[in-house]
Amino acid sequence: MNLRRDVFQAIADPTRRAILLLVASQAMTAGAIASNFDTARPTVSKHLQILTECELLEQKQNGREIYYYINATKMKEVADFIEPFRKMWDDRFNKLESIMKKYQSKK
Repeated sequence: MNLRRDVFQAIADPTRRAILLLVASQAMTAGAIASNFDTARPTVSKHLQILTECELLEQKQNGREIYYYINATKMKEVADFIEPFRKMWDDRFNKLESIMKKYQSKK
């Protein structure tokens, strides 16, 4: 059974989100990434595979090492999808703040 990987399922996992944060600033090898976690290296490799299948990470071979780096284009697609929800919640919190300020000024 071949399951299609979903970007949002991939970023739902806290370890995978942590991996994305690690490689956001610089490309890293699987070993360098794995050294940041208290899990077995094959577990981290599985997370890297999922992130790569979802195109959130890209691989580049440099000699014998494979470096993983973030795919900014794919991350922007995720951010663009989330943006309307962020705006909606910002508006709601701004309205709540306005109501609370009015309530406090009446006291």
